[in-house]
Amino acid sequence: MRMKASSRSAVPAEGSWSPRLALLVAATFFMEFLDGTVLTTAIPSIAADFSVPAADVNITMTAYLMTVAMGIPLSSWLAERIGARRVFCLAIAVFTAASLLCALSQDLTMLTLSRVLQGAGGAMMVPVGTLVVLRGTPKKDLLRATAFLVWPGLLAPVLAPLVGGALTTYLSWHWIFLVNLPLGLAAFLAALRLVPAVGGDSTRRLDWLGLTLTTLGVGSLLLGLELTGGRDAALLAAAGIAAGLLFLTAAVAWMRRTSTPLFNLTVFGARTFRATATGGFVYRLTISAVPFLLPLMFQAGFGWDPLRAGAMVSAVFVGNIGIKPATTPLIRRFGFKPVLVFASLASAATFALCAMLDAGTPEPLIFALLVASGAFRSIGFSAYASVQYADVVPAQLPSANAVSATLVQLATAAGIAVGALLLRIFDAAGRVPGAADPAAGDPAAPYRAAFVAIAVLMLLSTLDSLALPRHAGAEVSRPGPAPAAERRRRRRA
Repeated sequence: MRMKASSRSAVPAEGSWSPRLALLVAATFFMEFLDGTVLTTAIPSIAADFSVPAADVNITMTAYLMTVAMGIPLSSWLAERIGARRVFCLAIAVFTAASLLCALSQDLTMLTLSRVLQGAGGAMMVPVGTLVVLRGTPKKDLLRATAFLVWPGLLAPVLAPLVGGALTTYLSWHWIFLVNLPLGLAAFLAALRLVPAVGGDSTRRLDWLGLTLTTLGVGSLLLGLELTGGRDAALLAAAGIAAGLLFLTAAVAWMRRTSTPLFNLTVFGARTFRATATGGFVYRLTISAVPFLLPLMFQAGFGWDPLRAGAMVSAVFVGNIGIKPATTPLIRRFGFKPVLVFASLASAATFALCAMLDAGTPEPLIFALLVASGAFRSIGFSAYASVQYADVVPAQLPSANAVSATLVQLATAAGIAVGALLLRIFDAAGRVPGAADPAAGDPAAPYRAAFVAIAVLMLLSTLDSLALPRHAGAEVSRPGPAPAAERRRRRRA
């Protein structure tokens, strides 16, 4: 009986691909991703209202991001237990209600607790919304579906400083959260109408030990990465990262032994999904460092004001959007492997070129370079988002989706941490005894070195993509009969 219920909830409704549903899920993702970083520009205003140091307000961002990442494993089980539709609608309701509480906060404690609740809602929206779309999408339409789902992760980090700055400047920081109310209400009503009602498996047991180890591992890793950018917390950062890796190693060992694991780890048997945790992780890490490094280089290195720097960084957004209609045709024409190799190599080249910029570089040239960087970023993001599910069978979708969502959160946090760490290392290298004072010479020098470093790091993603099978993900990129070599490989597997 249990196997029948589980199978019934896991099998997608073939041919029920709905662009409106995918767009709804993408919109909720955009709210969740945007609220992860949008507070950056509002920190001084919040600090002034609450009469606290600006550095203390950072806890509201950390609490939100950690809650999102740590809540993803549980949300996957909830979707299987009580049904994805119920969990997705509940997630939107919690996120929206928490946004109102954030806007009404009278002190930093209330704002932080409200952000934790908001993060709990976001943790359910991220994997469960994707799962709803994937279950109803045949493999031949997977590229189209992921084209909808990818754009929030591409645009939110770039638009967050602009949106947060505009709302804070012309209204108040409270409106960063108040704008979620009509959007959340509209999304909730749309979800009731568009999300298919599929029953859950009431007999599905929760792997408490696996959940505890995974949650502690993800939380420790994120805390360690958050502390990495600080100057006086190197030991704590190392301890957090080490503890996180130990907890996750223990979680994997346990889930391989138990009969009812939190995640079905056999999903890593698919090379295309494994790329998410190898080259895909490195790719997301490096491109996540770019929106962090660029505004700092323009302001601290070139002496630009925040508005000018923000406007220039928007070029990445232009590239993301401009190339979007072409990403699916490119993947269909050349296949996943060539596109991933190209995207990583081209991205590495743009990072290296960013290291050659200075305050005297013509702005149109900088803008054009960042447009190109945004375009290559979009191509790689779209390819990874699609290829990871190419060889995942329906029964593995919940686990694959939750693991992927967790890795995305970790890669984003790692990108910012690595960017901050590189700046600290190269800044210290420029201040060794006998070295010239960076402030008196080239204040952009640490940023140049950081861009060179992430360009080299991106090449690790290229090497991983080169190791992919020639026809990796062919069922998704080129629907129809698989090539003879691929059919032979599947028979051997």
